[in-house]
Amino acid sequence: MASQRAILARFRRLCLALPDTHEKESWGHPNFCTGKRIFAVYEVYKGRPAFAFQLSHPDQQALLGDPRFYRTPYTGHRGWISLWVDVPVDWPLVAGLVERSYRTRHELDGRADGQTVRPRRARRPARKGRGAKKRSSKARA
Repeated sequence: MASQRAILARFRRLCLALPDTHEKESWGHPNFCTGKRIFAVYEVYKGRPAFAFQLSHPDQQALLGDPRFYRTPYTGHRGWISLWVDVPVDWPLVAGLVERSYRTRHELDGRADGQTVRPRRARRPARKGRGAKKRSSKARA
């Protein structure tokens, strides 16, 4: 079996081969980003190395039945699943997952052409009730 350093190097090449991607380290491990959004992660969970991807719901459901996959802790509810890589790695599968995750991140941004767009936040309505500033009777007149 290949060393974890070699596995990470190959994973890095797959991720960085996609347009508009870069690597940044957060939470003590490498994250691969498109624009400002993470689309793939190499991490060690419970002492075992793994790759993490954000996928569509049907893709998640199809893969979670395989014992090599598990719902990613902390972000699994947002569509992230992880693949153990301390066993022989199916590289064609990993390449497909990297690409799907990359495309999923672009779909979440509302763009299919590879350009990332940050959606505008809606303005919060004025607060009413407790804590809201009350206008004086003179100001109302």
